[in-house]
Amino acid sequence: MTFRFFFLFMLLFSALPLHADQLKAFQSDGCSAFPNGTTKQKDLWLACCIEHDKYYWLGGSYEERLNADQRLQRCVARNGEPDIAMLMMLGVRLGGSPYWPSTFRWGYGWPYLRGYKSLSGQELEQVNQMILLPSFN
Repeated sequence: MTFRFFFLFMLLFSALPLHADQLKAFQSDGCSAFPNGTTKQKDLWLACCIEHDKYYWLGGSYEERLNADQRLQRCVARNGEPDIAMLMMLGVRLGGSPYWPSTFRWGYGWPYLRGYKSLSGQELEQVNQMILLPSFN
């Protein structure tokens, strides 16, 4: 009888979340495994990648990811590199899945295996608090 009670207690306890998922502070690695620019202009599309990283840090739905990737492609193309933009688009579509255990996956600010999931009101509040707080680094 005691074993059954203990088993049920542990089963119920393990099913309850102890706290909401916590968003990690934003970090960017630039263009990840891709160069940040050309050999002559080393940071030509770096700003595009950092903006793209902000969307990937937050994560969200499949459609939001597609929109973020398309924005990256347009941004790099506006810098005069439409062929590079196409390569980058291919790279982020293949390598940015939320199911890869990488530091640059879709939704990398949240714990791994979040998948495609729109942010809840509580999660949006975390985002707003992080954005409003000054950095003291």
